[in-house]
Amino acid sequence: MTMKQHKKEKAGRLIYRYIMMLIGASLAAVSIELFLVPNSVIDGGIIGISLILVYLTKLPFSLLIIIFNLPFLYSGYKQIGRNFCFSSMFAVVALSIVESQLHHVPAVTSEPLLATVFGGLLLGAGVGTVIRHGGALDGTEILGILLTKKIPFSVGEFVMFLNIFIFAWAGFVLGWEQAMYSILTYYIASKTIDAIIQGLDETKAAFIVSNHYEELSDAITHRLGRGVTKLYGKGGFEGTEKEVIYVVVTRLEITKLKTIISEIDPHAFTTIMDTQEAQGGKFKSAIH
Repeated sequence: MTMKQHKKEKAGRLIYRYIMMLIGASLAAVSIELFLVPNSVIDGGIIGISLILVYLTKLPFSLLIIIFNLPFLYSGYKQIGRNFCFSSMFAVVALSIVESQLHHVPAVTSEPLLATVFGGLLLGAGVGTVIRHGGALDGTEILGILLTKKIPFSVGEFVMFLNIFIFAWAGFVLGWEQAMYSILTYYIASKTIDAIIQGLDETKAAFIVSNHYEELSDAITHRLGRGVTKLYGKGGFEGTEKEVIYVVVTRLEITKLKTIISEIDPHAFTTIMDTQEAQGGKFKSAIH
């Protein structure tokens, strides 16, 4: 029996990914060197630990970020994959190089709140861009993936607990006011990362159970411009067979979808859920 050979990534796509990761690493470097460091503000994770040690040891951030990420990338090689490891190493080295070239560039602002907000936005955009294109700038989550197999916590819970200690440490080293700014930076960065990874176009998935499924399907297709998928189900109480309509819409189309359902079948059972991302098919070519 021969193993199925997976297709290799096309050269054009590979180059595009690495260019985007370079852009992401550069955005993160600008945030760190021109916003956060001059105002004694940090982020969470490995980046935060490295920034605190910059203040304590005066060692260059570009060196510390590589040293701290190396063991996590090596440990995650077998767990997550070779491509991820190489992509992440490229991003971390790019961050290190770009950041080291910005030492003599003056800070954009000396106002801590402005540095916190715009530094967090830039950092989140940079980290999110790297993650979206197959790499990582921070080994904290890799460590979480490795450890959560042995400890009773999820990756998210592990990262949160680790960051609590990092920000507490920052309070002793930088002062509690700077630690509070740092927590705000981390929050802004994490929300920006989510927006970049999940896409700026929020989508919703709707399941509709109705006896008027044919009329509803036709109305959604022609009035909303969205294709529908019919699923077959059975009622748990009565045991009767039901057809379930599945449709994905943008958040701006939710009200119109509800109006259509209400007009045709006010008694239809509808569930609307958030989706991470929608792509493929003719999703973008809606008729409005």
